[in-house]
Amino acid sequence: MSIKHYSGSCQCGAVAFEADLDLDKTITCNCSRCQRLGSVLSAASGDHFKLLRGADNLTEYLFNKHAIHHLFCKTCGIQGFARGTDRDGSEMVMVNVNTLEGVDPRALHPHHYDGRSV
Repeated sequence: MSIKHYSGSCQCGAVAFEADLDLDKTITCNCSRCQRLGSVLSAASGDHFKLLRGADNLTEYLFNKHAIHHLFCKTCGIQGFARGTDRDGSEMVMVNVNTLEGVDPRALHPHHYDGRSV
């Protein structure tokens, strides 16, 4: 698979976005948040992610080092993405593949990231 354009949203539709993602490079994580959410994640650079609607309906959760801005819908509670920075300082968005239209995340083969040890 290569980079393709995807649309995603929260459950109620108040928050919607588009992103260019390579779903051959997904990850799961065992940190205290991701493991509980069951997220399958794919990375997009900041310029390959566009929030279409719902900026005013997002709320933020920070934990641990407060480096990742976990954003979720105030109405339905779904976290579609999180914002942070890459090692080089560039903006990065981690998209929850479970929120993408037309994608079966259980058919993917994600790499496991040991976030619990970080």
